[in-house]
Amino acid sequence: MGVTRRIIFPTIRLILWAVIAAALVKIAFAGADVSTVDTSLHPTGAIVEPTVEVATATVTNAVTVQASVTADPAVVVRATLAGTVSKLLAADGAAVAAGTPILEIRQETPQDPIVTTDPETGEQTSTERKPKVTLATVTAPVAGTLSLPTLKDQVVSVGDEVGKVAPGTLSVTGTLTPDKQYRLVGAPTLASVTLTGGPAPFDCTGLRVGAAPTTGTDSVSDGTTTSSSGTVTCAIPAGITAFPGLGATVEITNGTAADAVVVPITAVQGTVQAGNVWVVAADGSNEKRAVVLGLTDGKNVQVTEGLAAGDTVLEFIPVPGGTGKQVDCSVDFDPMVCEG
Repeated sequence: MGVTRRIIFPTIRLILWAVIAAALVKIAFAGADVSTVDTSLHPTGAIVEPTVEVATATVTNAVTVQASVTADPAVVVRATLAGTVSKLLAADGAAVAAGTPILEIRQETPQDPIVTTDPETGEQTSTERKPKVTLATVTAPVAGTLSLPTLKDQVVSVGDEVGKVAPGTLSVTGTLTPDKQYRLVGAPTLASVTLTGGPAPFDCTGLRVGAAPTTGTDSVSDGTTTSSSGTVTCAIPAGITAFPGLGATVEITNGTAADAVVVPITAVQGTVQAGNVWVVAADGSNEKRAVVLGLTDGKNVQVTEGLAAGDTVLEFIPVPGGTGKQVDCSVDFDPMVCEG
């Protein structure tokens, strides 16, 4: 035990101190190894624009419009003759049919006197004539409830409003955004209507696409407004119970094309009549091509001229100012596309 303490342990300490001293000397005169491995990232990705193959499908141009029930406005009754109201033939508030006599207008036109000459004496005699009387009967333009504020002996001119007839009928009216108005060009006169909380869907007739409301906007349920460019209106048929202000949904089918050549609307610049697509060649390049458009269902659009089934086009319209080509960043580094 004494040998270990006196000889072995001191020897081990001397060896350790020698090793440490040698390491310090090497670091002092040779320096530490501070070399590093290059781990920086190099762009190796490829920008490849998504493509889609032109296919055939059935396209149905069905437009859904949110609308409401409105009372049809009263129809104005106008005087057809200048003169004096001589008779009231219907009472204010009366129910009238189309063509029911409402009032009579009397017009008196003075006539020149008859002048005769005595052949013997040459004396002239003037005989007054009664005025020429013209009578006109004004009738109800439509069936409904008559409002007649005109009084007997009232003087009227041609075109003056002498009354109104409220038809008591209802219509469904909704506003159209520009894209929907384009899709309803040449629309049919029939539509399917569903009343909120009402009866089963029914057909309404006399569908009309008209001018935009004066406000030019359409309120949405979230409080925002959207631009509107037109209105759609159709008549609720007799026998359907409805009330003004009731919500409604109008569904209009404006054409169907079977086995049509179609592409996604995202691939076309333009959605009506004429458009542009970018056709992809075998080498991966693409070129802009003008096409003629047909029906659309809001997702796909029919191409009637310019493409054939099996062609390949860019799925999205190229961004203006883009390169317009596919880039392999590991071979052809383009900082405008590959950087970052």
